[in-house]
Amino acid sequence: MSSIRFQALRETAGRKPARVEELAKKSEIFGSNVFNEKAMRKYLTPEAFKAVQNAVQHGTKIDRKIADYIAMGMKEWSLSKGVTHYTHWFQPLTGATAEKHDAFFETSFDGSDPVEKFGGSQLVQQEPDASSFPNGGIRNTFEARGYTAWDPTSPAFIFGTTLCIPTVFVSYTGEALDNKTPLLRALQAIDQAATDVAKYFDKNVKKITPTLGWEQEYFLVDIALANSRPDIMFTGRTLLGHTSAKGQQLEDHYFGSIPTRALNYMRDLENECMLLGIPVKTRHNEVAPNQFELAPIFEETNLAVDHNSLLMDVMSKVGERHDFKVLFHEKPFKGVNGSGKHNNWSLATDTGINLLSPGKTPMSNLQFLTFFINTIKAVHDYEELLRASIASASNDHRLGANEAPPAIISVFIGQQLTNVLQELEGVTKGKLSPEEKTDLKLNVVGKLPDVLLDNTDRNRTSPFAFTGNKFEFRAVGSMANCATSMTTLNSIVAKQLMEFKAEVDGLIENNDLKKDEAIFNVLREYIKKTKNILFEGDGYSEAWEKEAKKRGLSNHKTTPEALKAKVSTKAIELFGFLNVMNHVEVESRYEIELEEYTKKIQIEGRVLGDIARNHVVPTAIRYQNVLIENVRGLKEIFGASFEKIAKEQIKLIKEISEHIEGINTKVDAMTEERKKANKLDSAEKMAAAYCNKVKPFFEEIRYHADKLELLVDDELWTLTKYRELLFTR
Repeated sequence: MSSIRFQALRETAGRKPARVEELAKKSEIFGSNVFNEKAMRKYLTPEAFKAVQNAVQHGTKIDRKIADYIAMGMKEWSLSKGVTHYTHWFQPLTGATAEKHDAFFETSFDGSDPVEKFGGSQLVQQEPDASSFPNGGIRNTFEARGYTAWDPTSPAFIFGTTLCIPTVFVSYTGEALDNKTPLLRALQAIDQAATDVAKYFDKNVKKITPTLGWEQEYFLVDIALANSRPDIMFTGRTLLGHTSAKGQQLEDHYFGSIPTRALNYMRDLENECMLLGIPVKTRHNEVAPNQFELAPIFEETNLAVDHNSLLMDVMSKVGERHDFKVLFHEKPFKGVNGSGKHNNWSLATDTGINLLSPGKTPMSNLQFLTFFINTIKAVHDYEELLRASIASASNDHRLGANEAPPAIISVFIGQQLTNVLQELEGVTKGKLSPEEKTDLKLNVVGKLPDVLLDNTDRNRTSPFAFTGNKFEFRAVGSMANCATSMTTLNSIVAKQLMEFKAEVDGLIENNDLKKDEAIFNVLREYIKKTKNILFEGDGYSEAWEKEAKKRGLSNHKTTPEALKAKVSTKAIELFGFLNVMNHVEVESRYEIELEEYTKKIQIEGRVLGDIARNHVVPTAIRYQNVLIENVRGLKEIFGASFEKIAKEQIKLIKEISEHIEGINTKVDAMTEERKKANKLDSAEKMAAAYCNKVKPFFEEIRYHADKLELLVDDELWTLTKYRELLFTR
């Protein structure tokens, strides 16, 4: 078996960087394979073009007759680019994307008159078999009907020779079976709520769009080396493996010169992204060896979520061309940094203003403070739900580790903004004196641009940090679909803004306060109520865990524990009130995520047992037999004094035996706990059992296996080692 490892190393050593041709200037090819405004103007009738624009900008429905004209134009555009098939591209509750390809090609009943056909009915709706997608009890297995429906707010695109049409995915009874539908509803809710509040400051605001800029971290491992590791192949991470003597401790990889093979991969990937209209801009080495990051320009949230989901698929496919396996797992290697997907979130008006960026006037700064403080209040009130939105089996390995935010949700805003809030906290209740109004506008609110000029420092331990003109939700995992966290964040802020407006209007109507006075009064109370969520220090420290507990903040370190917040009365009422999800949709997602957690731990347990028993133990015994033969030979030569001469070999034989016994005992115990867990009658109980009874054996088995890796002859060891996975470039 060790021959597989060495064959993979020889194959990797002979790699040459793949050639990559620059297609043209990025600005020239950007969006070439997207049915964007430029393509629509060329291929659609004016009436059809206007219908799409109205759907995108105002949410108006598209008439079926008009849909036929849109489909005709979309088909002609696609055929001009060599497309042969079309698909409704959607995001079911698997965490991945889904597609079923149909050819444009059709014939008449007798097989004659072949023609390329694509009409409005195929564009607007399809009926994929929904029986095998996660549903969380929404329907029975024999009720397979599900529908995909066109989402015109996210433009169609061409990938390969297939026209991909972004869609939502719903059940026969109308419940959402995907990640996109609740997101669209949440975006609609925050648009309305934020617009109502923004009109306090600018009556011309008609629409507010949440924006998102994700940062995708990932590892690149040569495909031959990855395929030599069963754990990477089946789980996306290494379940065993002793840390390399050199890891990231010299800090020489971060922002260093990008290795040639990796750089060519990035260039190729960027070409594909440009064609698909994904505005990637930044690329660099991350902290861990063979870890990298790319980030785009900010976009409207729905499109940004679609682009990130598409990107992860494109990354894997481009990786194949360069003989790379792309690892998105949050913690693929022990002892080095894991990967996140920082979600940078803000709100933009249709008048071109970023609501989380201070302006040049007291009024614009009061607007900034309003949305800034309301966001903090939303996080304060729903911190458990926000934590639940980024919970997964893979992200559990990362949260709270030495490079990632802890499982405790807190908000970092920096010392300068903390000082501003402290001053606002001192505002007089009720009507303000002329002196206080002047002082607020000139000395507190009026100076915000100067105050924030240098306030861009980042607390890497904060899961939710303000970084100058946006909030960065750093706790989102690299494998995650951004839709889940963005649905939650936009929902809680929407609900908070509604409550804020109701309170301000109440003070204006009932307490005879001016608008600014009412706003200041409400913000002052919010500042007082949300102090517990603000934290500027080291999120990794034990002191913070103790302090957070005193403050009443949750610290859900495991997914089964964290997910309970999703089905709390508070969460169900929130999503129901906003029409984001009804209780059936909320409860089904809870069920699905518990099942997914259980299945992932179950797979990891099976793979770990297999590798430990069929790779590690036989290899250790083989080496142990070599040592035994050596001791026998020494005994033949030296007789009674052999024990002194063979002292170290005998010691090594005993150590190997102890670790073999440790592995076999722990694998047996883990298997028994797995059998017990599988008999439990609820997803909640099963997930808890896998978390608390099965998973703890992983580290115990790993301990013995990693010790054996250090003891056994390198020539015999079958598993590709960390030094080879992380430093072969």
